[in-house]
Amino acid sequence: MSDPALFEKLFAPVGWQRRSGKVREAFWGEDQGVIITTDRVSAFDAVLGEIPGKGAILNQLSQFWFDATSDVLPNHILQKLGPRSSLVRRCEVLPVEVIVRAYLTGSAWRAVAAGQIVPGMPVGDGPSDSAGQSAGIREFHRFETPCITPSTKAEIGDHDEPISREDIIARGLVSAEVWQQVERAALALFARGSEFAQRQGLVLVDTKYEFGLYQGRLYLVDEVHTPDSSRYWYANNLNDDGTVPAGLTPRQLDKEFLRNFLRETGFTGDGPVPELPQSVKEEVAARYRELYEQVTGQGFARDVIPLEEELELVARWMQTQD
Repeated sequence: MSDPALFEKLFAPVGWQRRSGKVREAFWGEDQGVIITTDRVSAFDAVLGEIPGKGAILNQLSQFWFDATSDVLPNHILQKLGPRSSLVRRCEVLPVEVIVRAYLTGSAWRAVAAGQIVPGMPVGDGPSDSAGQSAGIREFHRFETPCITPSTKAEIGDHDEPISREDIIARGLVSAEVWQQVERAALALFARGSEFAQRQGLVLVDTKYEFGLYQGRLYLVDEVHTPDSSRYWYANNLNDDGTVPAGLTPRQLDKEFLRNFLRETGFTGDGPVPELPQSVKEEVAARYRELYEQVTGQGFARDVIPLEEELELVARWMQTQD
């Protein structure tokens, strides 16, 4: 269990600034930090408890992808400390989440189905409505080229909101020059992820990137191409041209299974947070392991060092740093 008291007990003597996210615990020094990926699981901007083993899967898969994309854009990883922990460069994180979509699904589809406009989403193949987006578009529509649909970064308990590139620049969240770099980097990262996933028999459906600046240079931060931040399908579910057969819902190796369960219970982020049944936790964990093994081509080692032991080792290591 990632008990907050345990983190406080072990890391308070270190003196680094602590910041708790929905899934990760971060401890920041002057120009570097330690990020620990816990077993906490979140959906609809709410923390829903823990799924044993999830943190190690996420961290190790993210490290795999950071290595696989480091020639596309530098990332914040400085050193791998443990199965759940990494030493990272302290970047100034941009206050925008950068979502790249190859298919219309998830929150973007629900928005379109409700008649809303999704900033950054191109006109579909069918006749367009007065706002410029397709009136006849269907779920799982494949875009001709991947598109970027940014959102704000909300604090815990609040909800991310879609935002256009024009508003990002006008509100001073990111400068026009940096945003151009972000868009180029996001599409290049997505292309790399898609090509690699295809070789592994998968489709990278969409993903969320976060970026930061360090000494004026753009870096990839947070996580990359994990089942928390991305949707994946098996490629053999699709037609030869990459489209989804009519009436088929592809099997998903990501968090969408959990989101669907929550929607069926009536929870979409507001009101009391439901308790997850053990069967749901086990299914989420199984899909995450399956994705890790499908992407990396390696079995996932379940006998990782216990969390408390890893935290003790990391805390002692941090105390040796200037």
